[in-house]
Amino acid sequence: MLVSYKWLNKYVDLSAVTPKELADKMSVTGIEVEGITYPEEGLKKIVVGEVMECVPHPDSDHLSICQVDIGEEELSQIVCGAPNVKKGIKVIVALPNSRIAGNVKIKKGKMRGQVSNGMICALQEIGYSDSVVPKEYAEGIYYLPQDCVNGEPVFSYLDMDDAIIELSITPNRADALSMRGVAYEVGAIYRQTPQFDDEKLVEVDRLASDKIKVTVEDHELVPAYQIRIIENVKIQPSPQWLQNILMNEGIRPINNVVDVTNYILLLFGQPLHAFDYEKLGSKEIVVRHAKKAETIVTLDGEKRELSPENLVITNGQTPVALAGVMGGLDSEITETTTTVALEAALFDSIAIRRTAKQFNLRSESSARFEKGINKATVDKACEVAAAMIVSLAGGEVLQGAVKGSTYQAKEVEIAITLSRINRYLGTDLTDKEVSEIFEALGFGYQLEGETYTVTVPPRRWDIQIEADIIEEVARIYGYDRLPSTLPSGETVAGSLTNEQATTRKVRTLLEDSGLNEAISYALTTEAKSRQFTTKNSMVTRLDWPMSEDRSVLRMNLISGLLDNVNYNVARKNSDVALYEIGRVFYQEKDPLTHLPQEVKHVALALTGTWQEKSWQHPYEAVDFYTIKGLLENLFEQLAISEEITYQATAEMEDMHPGRTAEIYLGEHSIGFVGQIHPNTAKEYDIPETYVAELALASIIEASQKGITFQAVTKFPSVTRDMAMLVEETVTNQEILTVIRSTAGKFLTNIQLFDVYQGENIEPGYKSLAYSLTFENPEATMTDEEINRSMAKIEKALSETVKANIR
Repeated sequence: MLVSYKWLNKYVDLSAVTPKELADKMSVTGIEVEGITYPEEGLKKIVVGEVMECVPHPDSDHLSICQVDIGEEELSQIVCGAPNVKKGIKVIVALPNSRIAGNVKIKKGKMRGQVSNGMICALQEIGYSDSVVPKEYAEGIYYLPQDCVNGEPVFSYLDMDDAIIELSITPNRADALSMRGVAYEVGAIYRQTPQFDDEKLVEVDRLASDKIKVTVEDHELVPAYQIRIIENVKIQPSPQWLQNILMNEGIRPINNVVDVTNYILLLFGQPLHAFDYEKLGSKEIVVRHAKKAETIVTLDGEKRELSPENLVITNGQTPVALAGVMGGLDSEITETTTTVALEAALFDSIAIRRTAKQFNLRSESSARFEKGINKATVDKACEVAAAMIVSLAGGEVLQGAVKGSTYQAKEVEIAITLSRINRYLGTDLTDKEVSEIFEALGFGYQLEGETYTVTVPPRRWDIQIEADIIEEVARIYGYDRLPSTLPSGETVAGSLTNEQATTRKVRTLLEDSGLNEAISYALTTEAKSRQFTTKNSMVTRLDWPMSEDRSVLRMNLISGLLDNVNYNVARKNSDVALYEIGRVFYQEKDPLTHLPQEVKHVALALTGTWQEKSWQHPYEAVDFYTIKGLLENLFEQLAISEEITYQATAEMEDMHPGRTAEIYLGEHSIGFVGQIHPNTAKEYDIPETYVAELALASIIEASQKGITFQAVTKFPSVTRDMAMLVEETVTNQEILTVIRSTAGKFLTNIQLFDVYQGENIEPGYKSLAYSLTFENPEATMTDEEINRSMAKIEKALSETVKANIR
């Protein structure tokens, strides 16, 4: 919300308050100020000029030589290229050595051989956005009113000597999306009652109901709707003061009728719409749901296909406006309009939000209907608008507003005690201080004992419960004045839960291994949500997502990490090692009736170089064994490595079928590790990347047993090597499982130290060599004991994996 300091000053006395002081005060009372802009800041030596003579440039077909009165004894010659420059107009003149928008300095010079003492400016050249410049001046210079004094600075005539305060309005304070709402807020801060000098409505004897009939089919979605008729208007540009207000508020002036509706929108926060009565095509207005495949051409010239979810204003047959969002092109106010049908209404916020989203039509009107408007001032806003149209465009307001539905706004009463207010705020306010705050806010109240019954006017529809009243007291009293106190009571020593402690340990171990933590969005696309998961689950979809890229809850962490890998690689950071600990969301039942199951996962993603080449280290690229080694270190530090096994899998379509393993904790699968499928890597536009994702809850549960202390034995260990020939389809994990299950209790370690395929090895086979360590903590092992264990191992390997012991 943009707030004009000069405009606000008409309703509350700010003569002793600077814009900066006002902004600071509003910030500490609950409405954040984004910033203050001064339109004239950075501009200098820009004055009013009058074109006394205008002739074509002899050496150009688009330039004109103008003699301009800038309040000096002699006329000043300026060469101008604007197509609409002519004799007799008042214009904006940048004198020699002046500065215009963009800190551009204007100098005296020559154009095609003719001296030019400055520049005749368009509004864009003194800082106005193209979007707010009136269309008739969009491609040329701007005409100032004829009563402007030649030679005087233009800033006061355009209200550029104002301060524009930008407010960041939270959804609960939509009342501040109007100048009246802001005036009440500022009045409460400075203990003033705003004074509004609204235009008084005068009606003629002719009845508006004789000219139009209004019908509302759905009173629940349209609780209030009315039309006023103004006849014999004359459409023309608005006066300068009104154009200035709109442009400073970021709205393009159109004409005196449309500008009044936008002015009332800013003043009351009440959206209005003006129809050309003659173009409606009937004497009837019907507000209804659109029919399937019905169409309308809106004011932006776009033809839109409607659905029954849309509310439309019709002439009884065809739509003439999208309710609360945008009017129709066929009934817009133009220069030929003589009779205006002025609409004021209340529309259901959800219905307006859906329509605005469906057509991507976000307007000042739809924004206010979505967030809420003051339901008590619908009639008042329409009356003031009709009176202003008569004042600015002439004409007569027919008697009575023709209503299709009416709404009676009610005050809200809330009871609260003084002690409760003080207890919540930690203050010691007296009833006199609290009563004064209610008076400043314009709230009625009754005090019996220490109990207040507070009457909240409809303009503050955000206040409904006790907590809202306490917040209002705190705001106006001043958040900065509230005491800073610690909670009283016994101090209880806190500690981390086992889950928190283990999660922190996992995070520390991964960071110690060289990975960086990433935090990704929990919302993603449906396609990415379904990737990298072996669990059957429905997706959890948002009803109204901000975009399709953030429309469903994730069911994996890896897709978010791959987006992060892509972001880094695209910026020449090719060596990426990331991990994330976060929740994924599984939906086993109907998403419309059941909440998703939240499961905490940990995921890793590696790509690029793991070890740079140096004088003492060879170059080492990330591969499967790099990420598997990181996991094995993690499992070992959590004392669960003995329960972890790996099984090759080719069932995950997003993973490389020959470089992916499923990870088991005992007999239960807890995740997977491997290389991203090349096709998937191409989709993400990333190089060869390795990932892993694990169910963190399973790891935490298994690690609860902790590390068991084991004393160093006094007796020596014995190492035996064995080599075998097996089919190349036999995995290392299968061999390890067989050895551990048959070697006996004194086997302490198995190490694979050689893998060979090639010369002297039969095709389809491979040679594996293992080093086995035996240790008896209570005695020195004999050769006979070890030989018996080795014999059992060899026999079991021969029988299970058809190993040929070499």
